[in-house]
Amino acid sequence: MIRKIIKIDEEKCNGCGLCARACHEGAIDLINGKAKLVRENFCDGFGDCLPECPTGAISFEEREAPEYDEKAVQEEKRRKKMDEMKNLHQEGGCPGSRMARFQISEAEPPVSAGRPVSRLGQWPCQIKLLPTQAPFYKDAKLLIAADCTAYAYANMHEEFMKGRITLIGCPKLDAVDYTEKLTAIIRDNEIKSVTIVRMEVPCCGGLQRAAENALKASGKFIPWQVVTISRDGHILD
Repeated sequence: MIRKIIKIDEEKCNGCGLCARACHEGAIDLINGKAKLVRENFCDGFGDCLPECPTGAISFEEREAPEYDEKAVQEEKRRKKMDEMKNLHQEGGCPGSRMARFQISEAEPPVSAGRPVSRLGQWPCQIKLLPTQAPFYKDAKLLIAADCTAYAYANMHEEFMKGRITLIGCPKLDAVDYTEKLTAIIRDNEIKSVTIVRMEVPCCGGLQRAAENALKASGKFIPWQVVTISRDGHILD
């Protein structure tokens, strides 16, 4: 199709990279010290890069070019964000929140060498510390649990954590609404199911509401269930 698209004069380009940083779609890369339009289908033709160029190397032209692909742009942005989060948790930031995935076989017996087997599949597990995008969310079954449930219910690992990605929190102690973060996790990843495990106490209603609101806001139809644990360690429903 014939459409408006940017043109970069390599002779004028000084390789400063300001245009690449200004391009929110990621259409421009620096190659051998020169800016190049490397993804024509990522260029929306609005020219946010033009005013950033100090040498006037960028202009518009109308020519045959692939149609702007907004879906591909958004997917690339999500991929980059996942890479950034992965690097942040693996190489920087708080050492205690560095991201990790634990390879635990579901076939492994609940007790090995006389000790119970942990079913925690990833780190971190606190909702406040978890990234919104991570490789361990792919095709994941989510467990969104109040942190007291693991202490009240003795078989938490085998019945609920096994085979799931565990997200724990307490809206009363954290003094935060988890809805926005849970929405991003469910919306931006390939989640297969959601299990909410809460205590019978009223303050745990905040965790359940946040999870339910996140499921609605995500725009996805995902199987989900709520399990309530009594204070003396029994399943109520």
